[in-house]
Amino acid sequence: MMSELLVLAPFSSILALGFAAYLAVVVLRHSEGSERMKEIANAVRIGARAYLKRQYMGVAIFFAVMFLVLLVLALKRYLAIFVPFAFLTGGFFSGLSGFIGMTIATQASSRTANASIKSLNSGLRVAFSSGAVMGLTVVGLGLLDLSVWYYFLNWYYSCHPTPLGCDKITAITSIMLCSVMGASFQALFARVGGGIFTKAADVGADLVGKVEAGIPEDDPRNPAVIADNVGDNVGDVAGMGADLYESHVGSIVATSALGVAAGLGLSGVIVPMVMAAIGVIASIIGTFFVRSKEEASQKVLLAALRKGVFTSSLIVAVVSYFMIKLTLGIQHIGVYWAVISGLVAGVLIGLVTEYYTSSGFKPVQGIAKASVTGPATVIIEGMAVGMMSTALPVIIVALAILASFFFSGGAKNYGIGLYGVAISAVGMLSTLGITLATDAYGPVVDNAGGNAEMSHLPPEVRKRTDALDSLGNTTAATGKGFAIGSAALTALALIAAFREQVLLFGKQMDLSLMNPNLLIGLFLGAMLPFFFCSLTMRAVGRAAGKIVVEVRRQFKEILGLMEGKAKPDYARCVSIATLAAQKEMIFPGLMAIMSPLAVGLVFGIEALSGLLTGATVAGFVLAIMMANSGGAWDNAKKYIEEGHLGGKGSLAHKAAVVGDTVGDPFKDTSGPSLNILIKLMSVVSIVFASFIIANSLFK
Repeated sequence: MMSELLVLAPFSSILALGFAAYLAVVVLRHSEGSERMKEIANAVRIGARAYLKRQYMGVAIFFAVMFLVLLVLALKRYLAIFVPFAFLTGGFFSGLSGFIGMTIATQASSRTANASIKSLNSGLRVAFSSGAVMGLTVVGLGLLDLSVWYYFLNWYYSCHPTPLGCDKITAITSIMLCSVMGASFQALFARVGGGIFTKAADVGADLVGKVEAGIPEDDPRNPAVIADNVGDNVGDVAGMGADLYESHVGSIVATSALGVAAGLGLSGVIVPMVMAAIGVIASIIGTFFVRSKEEASQKVLLAALRKGVFTSSLIVAVVSYFMIKLTLGIQHIGVYWAVISGLVAGVLIGLVTEYYTSSGFKPVQGIAKASVTGPATVIIEGMAVGMMSTALPVIIVALAILASFFFSGGAKNYGIGLYGVAISAVGMLSTLGITLATDAYGPVVDNAGGNAEMSHLPPEVRKRTDALDSLGNTTAATGKGFAIGSAALTALALIAAFREQVLLFGKQMDLSLMNPNLLIGLFLGAMLPFFFCSLTMRAVGRAAGKIVVEVRRQFKEILGLMEGKAKPDYARCVSIATLAAQKEMIFPGLMAIMSPLAVGLVFGIEALSGLLTGATVAGFVLAIMMANSGGAWDNAKKYIEEGHLGGKGSLAHKAAVVGDTVGDPFKDTSGPSLNILIKLMSVVSIVFASFIIANSLFK
């Protein structure tokens, strides 16, 4: 019966991809609008595709080198022979999910602007449908990859001996973890490269256009405006898609590995995969609940989006009870409450994030009021809000860990307790199909606003797209908080899986705090997120500086540009941002693989455990702070643009723009990339565990 239940995974993946294709057709049936609107949308599409083509060519070289390294280790019996191939498929599907999401997003922006001529809700429907394509593609491809590997390996090891002398199900989950490593590397390069591109263009466009020249946002006279719109797609859509693909498959596989280690066998593998399948079906149902009246307010639209998410969560909560009872038995029904812990924690983190980043609440309004006295007070207040916003999410995650551990029976069986912590992450991510839809629609409406401005549509259209964009900032910030929370739980599960992998190789670990090697690892791990953020922040600063210089040059040298009589050289800014992003993403990406290998080989396996733990704790808190500060600065600027404190063009507005430009790399480059970094380091440690144990200088 249990094996038959697993069929739900490939079935739901095909269902998700089929429904995503249907929604894509629905989006494409809408009109793109006037010839001018089509021209602008096409320029953004060409730029986005050119960037991704260049990025994928660079990443392909890295994957080829890593494939050869893994193949050599496999031939030397450090790894199973399928590991290099699992690595490739994970990276391929992660990149494909981002590419598909970006493709539909670039098709939807002008259609959203055109639909917004009719009403606010019409624009929302087009943008949300394109976001749903992204969300369902991510979960569909993730489950498809894992299902194919599971069924293939299950057949193969039924006919051949397993590596390392372990049982079949252990061998299967170990190889599937390597697929996660491929997805993680692709996600890191996509997030870092896309984040550098989008924020360099955004910061450059705002600092020269809005602050120095005093022209509106997305004004067609600004040479960086197309690069800014391209960046929204390659960073906030393609990058985010690859990121959450990795989170989704990572939580499933880590939970499966811990289920096997806890002695649950096949049942431990079935539960997370089937729960993800249930989440896919629930997400599809939830999309039908995102409805509102034609001239709805922003508050009503937010309620409509929440209705879809909450409906999906409720379906998962109900169905999971019967699924867990059927697979694990009534004696392990406590695992169900671990799932509920994850679902509740995800919702609560979203609400806390909304409070700290929405213009309807005091924190953002306080930042806006601080702008009256200049940029310095805006920066101080925004940093303070971000720091304060870490408290509740950390407490929520801590309580979720405690609840899931003890509900699952951790007091009696430590392994089952860890399995409960991991399954709470799967519960949190089970409705990713619709949660990601509410997040991915944000960049689409941002581009729609740019299209409306550059196409000189009536002012009420831009007002509607701005309202949708402000709503998108709130849902995006909520989505980032959700992703950070799930990353923390998944990283803990991966660290536990790393421990089990080390024990599988017959190596005992001394994880006492009195062990100096462990302490060394903790300090190095706590430092790494800050060092990583320094690299990515400075990369954005350098790239943005080049954009600023280029925009100033064009304003000065192109005669008639400011009068609207000449066209700027948009392609030049796109090219500058592309080259900078490709160059700057290399070192942060390499750091994720070199750090665990270096620490493990020099200081030993205990130091590596400390490194992973320190990086997870520090990275989790830092990511929350950066994401919420950035979101709050952005919405404080929009709060002023709505007419408060002097409105657009006032000194308060210019100060808020400076705050927003500081927050851009916080929330869209460094913060989100930390989610991937802390998980990728754990996955790398798992894959290379046998090599590190055999070759460490500290035995």
